[in-house]
Amino acid sequence: MITDKTWGWLVSGAWVPLAARLGAAVVILALAVALSHLASVGFRRLRTRSGASAPSIYIVEKLAGYGLVLAGGFLALSTLGINLTSLAVFVGAIGVGVGLGLQGIVREFVSGLVLIFDPLVNVGDYVEIEGGRRGEILEVGPRATRLRTSDDINVIIPNSKLIEGQVVNWTLKGGTRRLHVPFAVAYGVDKALVRDAVIAGARAVPFTLPESERHRTQVWLVGFGESALNFELVVWPALDAIKRPASAQAAYTWAIEEALRGADIEMPFPQMDLRVRSLFGRENDDALRAMGLKPASGAVRAPATPTTNDAADDLVTASQQVPGDVDRP
Repeated sequence: MITDKTWGWLVSGAWVPLAARLGAAVVILALAVALSHLASVGFRRLRTRSGASAPSIYIVEKLAGYGLVLAGGFLALSTLGINLTSLAVFVGAIGVGVGLGLQGIVREFVSGLVLIFDPLVNVGDYVEIEGGRRGEILEVGPRATRLRTSDDINVIIPNSKLIEGQVVNWTLKGGTRRLHVPFAVAYGVDKALVRDAVIAGARAVPFTLPESERHRTQVWLVGFGESALNFELVVWPALDAIKRPASAQAAYTWAIEEALRGADIEMPFPQMDLRVRSLFGRENDDALRAMGLKPASGAVRAPATPTTNDAADDLVTASQQVPGDVDRP
């Protein structure tokens, strides 16, 4: 006859040998790890196919992976017959001790969770951290974040560095950024000719965005060098080019050189002008005539023709911008 005590013993599973329960716990934990890996692979493939929703899919991927392993661990402990409720105080005491000894690991894990849910830094963004290191975020792990540079170098950065330090997100919300490409031409060259040639060359680069009110290709005169006029090409490249800034800078520099050479615009080179104030007792125009040169006072300068000043136009457009529109740089 089966008594209540016997029935309780059968239901509790105390009759099952310890070795069998240990084997079942190992199998359950292994299945949980395997399911976590399969879920991560599946979500990773889905994230690769869908670029727009990649950050949200990455969050689900991480939560599913951590959740399956955690659930498998609890189920394995239950299979061993361990009462988790009675171990709560003991586990709490152990957790305090482990936390004090592993503060760094716990901090990086929590920082990783914050990064996963942070809408300002997502997987796939191209960021620049303190020190000038730049790269695309490929993965946010439990301890560190993996960046891939434009040279396909994987950089492992502790999660807390991205939380505590300054991060420049070049592609936040799928946007692009403006590039400034410096170049110089010799003095005396027509500025309008320089502007037209360089803008035409920049627009011919395949990843230059089409002209719009916001994305305009411009040429700015930014300074006077010792032997050259210093210009900047201001251009908006596509998002894919922004993720490889060194290549984009080199491509536009190449296009500028070809445009200047094609327009017969003189490139600058170091030079020094010698001005003679007196020669054998003669000065100014008399000295020039003594050397067989044409006096400078007789030279007639052509009147300056008005040209398009892109930098001034850009400032006027910015001043007419609606207050509070912070998206326009």
